[in-house]
Formats: sequence, C-alpha cells, structure tokens
Amino acid sequence: MFENLSERLLRTVKNLRGQGRLTEDNIKDALREVRMALLEADVALQVVREFIDRVRARAVGEEVLLSLTPGQVLIKIVHEELIHIMGEANAELNLRTQPPAVVLMAGLQGSGKTTSVAKLARWIKEHQHKKTLVVSCDVYRPAAIEQLRKLAGEVGAEFFPSDSAQKPDAIARQALEHARRQGVDALIVDTAGRLHIDAEMMAEIQRLHTVLEPIETLFVVDSMTGQDAANTAQAFNAALPLTGVVLTKTDGDARGGAALSIRHITGQPIKFLGVGEKTAALEPFFPDRVASRILGMGDVLSLVEEMERKVDKEKALKLAQKVQKGKGFDLEDFREQMEQMMNMGGIAGLLEKIPGFNTAPAAIKEQATDKEAKRLIAIINSMTPGERRLPDIIKGSRKRRIAAGSGTQIQDVNRLLKQFSQAQKMMKKMKGGGMMKMMRGLQSRLPSGSFPTLKS
Repeated sequence: MFENLSERLLRTVKNLRGQGRLTEDNIKDALREVRMALLEADVALQVVREFIDRVRARAVGEEVLLSLTPGQVLIKIVHEELIHIMGEANAELNLRTQPPAVVLMAGLQGSGKTTSVAKLARWIKEHQHKKTLVVSCDVYRPAAIEQLRKLAGEVGAEFFPSDSAQKPDAIARQALEHARRQGVDALIVDTAGRLHIDAEMMAEIQRLHTVLEPIETLFVVDSMTGQDAANTAQAFNAALPLTGVVLTKTDGDARGGAALSIRHITGQPIKFLGVGEKTAALEPFFPDRVASRILGMGDVLSLVEEMERKVDKEKALKLAQKVQKGKGFDLEDFREQMEQMMNMGGIAGLLEKIPGFNTAPAAIKEQATDKEAKRLIAIINSMTPGERRLPDIIKGSRKRRIAAGSGTQIQDVNRLLKQFSQAQKMMKKMKGGGMMKMMRGLQSRLPSGSFPTLKS
C-alpha cells in the first residue's frame, strides 16, 4: 500500500535535502510536488486542498525558514499533517458494554465484508480473548451464508445458522437471543451488500440496526476504489450511525487514496486494515505508523508486534541454540524461516515496515515477493532430506532432478543455493555475539534515525 505515493514524496524529500536553505519559492515547488503525489494517489480533492493549506501555513513561517535543517523540518510537518488527516490516534474497537457486544458490518457487495467478519472474529478471540458468535443476515446470497459457516470453523468462532427463507431482522433477533442465552461476549453480524447504494438496502440495514442496537457499526470498503470509497462511506454514514471503517484489500492498493480521504470526509475513523486474504490478515489502523510508512520511515512497532504474535517461539529458540552451538544452518532451517515469514502476512508486507525499504532498488523489491518465496520453498521440497542437510552435494544431475520436480529451471535452483549460502554466512556471524555486529552493519545502511542507537 502507498507505494506510488511513497515514491513521489520520497523524491520530493530528496530534492529538498539538497537545498542549503528553504525559501518561499522552493517550498512552493515542493508543495506542488506533494499536491500532485496526493492527487495521483486518488486522494479526494477537498482533502488535498486542506492538507496543502495546513502544510503551507506552517512551512512558510519561522518554523521552517529559520531552521538549521529546513528540509527535515518540512518532512516533520508533512508527517504530522498526514497523521492529522488520518485521525491522530488508533481508534480501538469498543466492546465495553453488557454482553453480548454487537458489531454490525455494512458495505457494498464485493467489498470483502464476509471475510472481514471472520477476520474480526479471529482478532477479537486472539487479542481480547472473548467468546464470539457470527451470523449472516444476507438472505439474498446463500453462498455468503455457507462461506461464513466455513470461515467461522476456520477461526474458531461459533456460527449461528440462517437461510434464505428467513427475514433478515428475524435472523438478527434469534441470533441476539442465542448470544444472550449462551453467554457470548461479542456478536458480529454480516449484512447483505448490493452492487450500488439503494433505498431498499439502506432501509433493511436501518431495521437491523434498530433490532440489534450495536455498540459498533463498521463500514467495510475496498481501498482500491480510491476516493469513491470515501464517497460511499459518506453515503452510509448519512443513513447509519457509523462508528468506524474497515479498509480492505490494502495489500493490492498501491495508491492509498482511500486511507487518506475517509476520516476527513466521513468524520469516522479507520479501525482496521485488511492486508491479505488469510483470516489473520487484519491490522488495527495506527495513523502515526501509516504516516511513517508513507514517508519511508518504516513501522518497526507493528513489525515487532507481528513477530511477538506469530513467530513460533519454540522453533525460533531451537534455531538460536543450534546457531550458538556452531551447528550448521541447513536448507530445512532456511525453508522454516521463509514459512514463518509467510505466516506473518507475507514477505512484502513485512519488508515495507522496515525503515529504508522504500528506497531500496527496484530489483530488490521485485525479489521480495511471496511468489518468489513460494518458488524457493517448492525447490527445497523437491530435495531429499540428505540434500537439505548437506547442500554441497547438490551438483549437475541432482539440480536437474530438483528443477524438474519443482517445475522450475536449473537457474532457479542455482539462485536458491546462492541465497542460502548468503543466509548461512549471516548465521555464522551471529555466533559468539556477532548479532550486535550484524545489526550495527544493518543500521549503517539505513536512513539516519531509522533505528535507535545500538549499544553493546
């Protein structure tokens, strides 16, 4: 997400850093670039205007012009104003009410609503440790009811059955009564979507809102629709007392216009980002962290939290002990590390949180994809256990067999072995306190201020 916007803004920043001092003229040029970057990202025009006006008001004053490092101060202002547009702080999901806390999900057809219901059920279970019930009131699409039933089983949430012969408000009443009897903490209600906003759809969801009296009414919207997402959210907000937005499919959105427009247009906060197809791919929305990502500063806090939640600590400890004892890091370990990264939401998603990755050469970014990781895992899976333990024995005929078995080319096998060799050398450096040296080496290659200073 935000790749195009980040690229334009970082180029503008680079040009500013080349200026000895800033004047009203070169601030004007920089803001023109920022304005074009936001418009190309499909940010709503009224949002762009207010953003540029606020930045200009601060930038042409003494705060920037009298600064010793005016370029850096201007970036600080842009960063702070991005946070201001997106809502200052994380808006937490509010479940503080007499159980069951009802969460009503609204949105257009195809926005990812049903999947988001399951993702949210999983998030509530894992982060708030609450018993969750999900129900579908979408009587127009039997497939949506079946989809939610399967997803509920996958995420460990209770599913309340419904069918297309029932009335949506009758389903809602029965689900609410069931939740009360069974001591459910949170009830998440999936509603029918339409291909466009219509009076019938709005009337139905208003009736559901009256029956359920939800503490949270979340609007689910596809980020790839850009400023249209914000306009649709505004229409729903006029008909329903929305409490927040779930922005889906952000992993496929290179622009990010919706994220920058929604809060300003609707007055409602973005509460979650859908960052992938898997049920674990849901992140709380932190405006300050997203602003840092946009400006290439990374998002180390989210990265650390992701690792805390999803890294298999037992496996990680075994590998650390193995390395410390000087035992070889083999292809089994290499595969395991890639699988762990995939489980954490994908390699590209992790790398964009690392400070400075936005400025990496395009060739490196192209290699940092889940598709490439899956290809490498397939190659390792085509090897024998002996080959994984002793990669040095993999020569001509073995390479041909491995390539054929994994549906790849010999060059791909060679590339894997080269990458493994580099990883093996890195692991050797970790032995005997070498981790600190390696981290210092990494720190020296990243932009100033990206990481805190490392001490022995």
